[in-house]
Amino acid sequence: MLMNTRGSEFWDQPSTPPIGPEHFNEIVTTAADLAIVLDTQGTVKSVITNPLNPTLGRLDHWKDRDIREFMAEDSLGKLETQLAAYREGQETKVDAIEVNHYDNANWEFPIRYTMHKTGNPDIILMLGRDLRPIAELQHRLVKAQLALEKDYESHRDYETRYRVIMEAVRDALVLVDVESGRILDLNEAAAQILGAEADALTGSAFTQEFEGKRRGEFLEGLVLTAGDEAAAAVTVTTRRGKAEVEIYPTVFRAAGDKTLLCRLEAAGSQESVAAELSQTLTSLYRDGPDAVVVTDSHGVIRSANEAFLGLCDAGNLGDVKGRSLGDYLARGSVDLKVLIDNAARNGTMRLYSTRFEGAYGSQLSIEMSATHLAGAGMTGFAFVIRDTSRMEVIREPGAPAPSGPAPMSDDAMRNVMDLVGSAPLKDIVAATTDVVEKMCIETAVELTDNNRVAAAEMLGLSRQSLYVKLRKYGLLHKNGN
Repeated sequence: MLMNTRGSEFWDQPSTPPIGPEHFNEIVTTAADLAIVLDTQGTVKSVITNPLNPTLGRLDHWKDRDIREFMAEDSLGKLETQLAAYREGQETKVDAIEVNHYDNANWEFPIRYTMHKTGNPDIILMLGRDLRPIAELQHRLVKAQLALEKDYESHRDYETRYRVIMEAVRDALVLVDVESGRILDLNEAAAQILGAEADALTGSAFTQEFEGKRRGEFLEGLVLTAGDEAAAAVTVTTRRGKAEVEIYPTVFRAAGDKTLLCRLEAAGSQESVAAELSQTLTSLYRDGPDAVVVTDSHGVIRSANEAFLGLCDAGNLGDVKGRSLGDYLARGSVDLKVLIDNAARNGTMRLYSTRFEGAYGSQLSIEMSATHLAGAGMTGFAFVIRDTSRMEVIREPGAPAPSGPAPMSDDAMRNVMDLVGSAPLKDIVAATTDVVEKMCIETAVELTDNNRVAAAEMLGLSRQSLYVKLRKYGLLHKNGN
């Protein structure tokens, strides 16, 4: 018998199509990844795996065992429904069921089965398709979706930060696409300089915002200026406000495209502010009433103003330049070391009282402040000195000094106090009493702003000896320390 073009005569015969048993087994095993012959009670009669899908392995150990032993809990209900329908002889639709199998090796694989009747009412043929490739594809799609969502959130995060920074900075910033010459974005400060709203300027040609500029030459000049570290800013005049503006360009690549970041400044704005500040500080230094002296890191004088020259009775700067500032302090290097150490450690020392000696032996009571200079290629100290001798004149007799113990009426005791820092404490104490020793310690502690290390060095004591004497005279916890 010959088949027609559609081959319907092959399948439409009332009897079974002429397919040999040996070929039928091969057709079933290759048409499905897994074929199971099952009775209506769930016992596996035969199991065949597709040789083209070796990942399933050999499942011969399933034979003559209950298929439920190899199924996940959530899959049992689907199987029971199908088996119950076949046992009751109901007409069962060939609907696919998806189940998860657990093998003895404790690994899981999902299978989609179609259920088929056989000539025996108690035997069912289950043809299964391995769903792991589909599950893996779905897993990859989920991972890709999660990655896209993460990238989107990251993009939003960076976009928000970018917007906040653009509007928070005081500089006027404009982003320009080099190829098209159009404004990609700008902040409000730049829009004010260009004389229009930011929304109206976005997307417009950057060149047309300035007078007398040709697009190609102007953008090329900005790119060249950005690449030359020694080049100055590009000065232009805005079209709307007729104001002179300096452009400081920077070139970078974003997604392969060249972009110009242009910082706009009103011409001469920085120079005028810096010049005004410099002029003000120069006038204060030159004409101020307080003495100002700048030294190197060792206290050697580099420069001084007229007020300082007046304090030390010097004729000109050359008389004091190159000398140590300690030469003009009553306690010499001791005073200078206390000032420098405190300023270097804390950045500043606000108040230090001592006496100043002029070139011809005159002495004045002074207050000093020190600032550590450590920047712009310069390291040293700046000292501001104020004459406080007039305060001693108007101070009432017997009134305490502002930064020391109560003055003693006995001139001899005053001479003893002047020895502090110039002689070891044991020599002073040997000639005086415990009262003098106590007052010497109080003076040293107050002169060093309660710096025990500096006070011990000033008195010629070890720190341990100083603490013993502070405890002896009840001064250990003075000033809350």
